[in-house]
Amino acid sequence: MRAMVLHAIGQPLRLEERPVPEPGPGEILIRIEACAVCRTDLHVVDGDLSHPKLPIVPGHEIVGIVEALGDGVTEQEIGRRVGVPWLGHTCGTCRYCLEDHENLCDRPLFTGYTRDGGFATHIVAEASFAFAMPGFDDPVAAAPLLCAGLIGWRSLKMAGDARRIGLYGFGAAAHIIAQVCRWQGRKVYAFTRAGDEAAQRHALSLGCVWAGGSDEMPPEPLDAAILFAPVGALVPAALKAVRKGGRVVCGGIHMSDVPQFAYRDLWEERSIVSVANLTRADAREFLAIAPKAGIRTTTTVYPLDAANEALADLRAGRFQGAAVIVP
Repeated sequence: MRAMVLHAIGQPLRLEERPVPEPGPGEILIRIEACAVCRTDLHVVDGDLSHPKLPIVPGHEIVGIVEALGDGVTEQEIGRRVGVPWLGHTCGTCRYCLEDHENLCDRPLFTGYTRDGGFATHIVAEASFAFAMPGFDDPVAAAPLLCAGLIGWRSLKMAGDARRIGLYGFGAAAHIIAQVCRWQGRKVYAFTRAGDEAAQRHALSLGCVWAGGSDEMPPEPLDAAILFAPVGALVPAALKAVRKGGRVVCGGIHMSDVPQFAYRDLWEERSIVSVANLTRADAREFLAIAPKAGIRTTTTVYPLDAANEALADLRAGRFQGAAVIVP
């Protein structure tokens, strides 16, 4: 098999030849068809997330075909298309797992961070953390759903029944969840980098009712705002944009420090919450909803050996939607 491997923080990924791994008990071997590139992959490569398993194969928005089953696997079938997300293992015994909050597990493993991920031709994954994807016939289009879609869905759930929603950072997650909001009859306001007219046009083409820079105020107060951009300064900006009783949801795994802000911006029962990881229930819910909502992902395809280019283009904002690596 071939894999793009990170050996040290801040260094480019290296293309390597490896033996095809064999699945252990409870695991499956997957031939990867597509793996989308997430901002979290940048956080791993750049060292924003501490203590990755090194060397590591990044990538956690994986779609592929099951090629072999490990001992004891009964819920998967050879030849089935499956998706593999960020959450790759939970202990099942800590208080969070026992209370149906497995996204907060004390002893988790994460795909592309603490176990090898999808910038490769093959991957071994726990069978119970891989999801059957019947009807998803285009693996490139489906790959961004496995994190951008899932974390967007969990973030939207945290926003509650908000009818007017602001999305700060109109990238892979926002362009998917904006379509879900439109399907649900919500109004979406897109906030992009100042002057990013291409992103604003993309947002409007997907049904957003307004698009502007993150330094602007929306034309009416928001019920909730979801922050996908990892910029702490957007937290007080979003607080000013939401109405009394509004909520600001921080959807990223990493964010720069939130600057000091006046208490009056939080007052009147506004709130700030963060989103951590995902649960398998989130995945089942969202993968059932995505076809009904008619989600169409915008993708830019890269070959496996161009993974470093894909990461650089994501960092620079050179494409709309999501980058997808096709090995």
